[in-house]
Order: sequence, then C-alpha cells, then structure tokens
Amino acid sequence: MVRIGIAGIGFMGVTHYKAAQKVKGGRVTAVFTRDPKKLAGDWTRVKGNFGDSGGMQDLSRVRRYDDLGAMIADPDLDLIDICLPTYMHRDVTLDALKAGKHALVEKPIALSVRDADRMVEAARKARRRLMVGQVLRFFPEFAILKRAIEGGKFGKLLGAHFKRIISKPNWSRDNWFADLSKTGGAGVDLHIHDTDFILYLFGKPDRVFSSGMTMQGYVQYLTTHYLYDGRNVSVTAESGCVAQSGLPFKHGYEVFFEKGSFLYDSMYGQPILLLTADGKKTTPRLNFPDAFVAEVQHAVDCVRKDVESPILSGASARDSLRLCLLESEAVKKGRILKV
Repeated sequence: MVRIGIAGIGFMGVTHYKAAQKVKGGRVTAVFTRDPKKLAGDWTRVKGNFGDSGGMQDLSRVRRYDDLGAMIADPDLDLIDICLPTYMHRDVTLDALKAGKHALVEKPIALSVRDADRMVEAARKARRRLMVGQVLRFFPEFAILKRAIEGGKFGKLLGAHFKRIISKPNWSRDNWFADLSKTGGAGVDLHIHDTDFILYLFGKPDRVFSSGMTMQGYVQYLTTHYLYDGRNVSVTAESGCVAQSGLPFKHGYEVFFEKGSFLYDSMYGQPILLLTADGKKTTPRLNFPDAFVAEVQHAVDCVRKDVESPILSGASARDSLRLCLLESEAVKKGRILKV
C-alpha cells in the first residue's frame, strides 16, 4: 500500500484527495494545511474554476499536520503529493526527496528551468520518483487524440489548434494568483497544459513563433505556432487569462486528419464531434477513467513498482516548462525562436 501525504488543501489538494479515494493500492494517510477549519474537515470554502466545493470530509482516520516539515518527516509516508502554490514547488519537492519520499507535484514543475533541473537531479540522486501532474494527458477528451494518432485509423495529421481561456482567478483565499511572479503568468501557469500536450502528441518543434499580450512583464494571453520543419503540418495553441467572470474556464481543440476531424469545446457542455470521410458526424465513446483518478493511480503504480513514469516524469515536465518560457520570450521579442 502506497501511503500518500497531501501537502496543501486548496482546489488541487481537494481534487487529488477525492481522486485518491478511488485508487487501488494507495491511500491518503496524512494531510497538511495551516487552516484549522480544513484540518477539521470543513472544506466547503475550497473551490476552483470547475467542479464542486470541497464539502465536509471525515478525516478521523487521517493524520493531520499544520507543520509541513513534520509531515514530510513522517516515516509512515511513501509519496508526498504537493498541491501548493507554484513558487513553493522547488523547495518542498527538494525537502520531500531529501527525506526519502517520492513526489507528485502539481504543474508547472517550477518557475524556472534551473529550479526544474535541480528537482530532476535531486530525484535521480535520491533514487526516488519525481512526477508532475500534467493531468491533461489523462483527460478522456484529449487522450483520445493520442490514441487516434498512434492508431493511424484516420491517416496523416494535417493540423491542430488548441484553446484554453479563463477569467481572472478569484477562488484563492490568499489571492496568490494575483502575484504573477508566483505563478509565471497565464503564459506558464495556464498555457503549459497545451504546450505539454503538444509535446506529448507531436514531440519537440524546431521553432516557435508567439504573439500575445503582457502584464507586469508576464505573458497573460498568447497564440503560438509550433513549427515542425519538413513535416507539412500546422500546430497552434491559444491560451490566456482574458475572459470576463461569466467564462471562468473553457478548453478545446480542432484536430484535422486526412480521414477525420475531431472538434471539442468544453464551454457548451457538448461531447467531442467526430467528422469522418463518409460524411458522418458521430460522438466517439471515451473509454477512459476520470482524469485525476487515472493520474493519481498512475503515480501510485509507479511508486509501487519503482519505475520511472513514461507519462508524468519530471524531465518531461521540465522540457514543457522550457518550451513555455521560450514562447513567452518569443512574444516579447516578436520573432521566431529556435527551440
């Protein structure tokens, strides 16, 4: 049994806690938060840009810590699930690895490539698993694209466009999201979902060109063209924190193959639409588990089997961060940059 300690009971901490209840071979045995109400199981004020509130939780069988160092030092924990603000990821991950724990850390892995490198190297030296919650790889609506590309049923990929838009976050009680130096701006905190997924689907591009809007020196809205030399394909992604409060969150895509087109937009609550060469419009069945359950299950399996994750590795997340930061640089310089 992989014993999990969740560091941080905000939106992601609650999401991971609920997902872990459905995981086989793993169990949350400890949580950390400095909030007395949350330690008592009152998570009703925890909310995010999708899903329900945290509700009331029975924590009578869970060790509850208001001291993060004490939880990390707990000898009866195997995996520290780090759901804390991004600017804390590096130090808490390094502490967990130093204590001999495996680590699952929320995306983005860190705010700089240098910090990400330190985390990856620390995991290697400690011989522990460092995984990063790039959960989009597990979302059924997105996982089906990976299957379609690898299966080859629809022929060659011609083009793809991804979109991710949110309004200004207002669900964080301490409002750390308002300090862009702690998030990296939407160009990192939000856009890394699609940048990471594009790397997962298509591999590293040769060059990128990005245009966008900055705020306080950080990119808050951008569109990137990922240029794959010699591959005769067009791949773009658009992300930003620019919507009004009536649109807290939306994501989607248009992906075109020779023999099929996949269209998806979460805003309207509609399932994926698949257009095929015979003129039919169908809704493909998504035979995938819940994304967050699958993510935590995968992390637990990797710890239990002591194997490197092929999906959530720290090195992969570091490469996604590096590309995101290069896109932000391209916005500011206004020219194509080599990857």
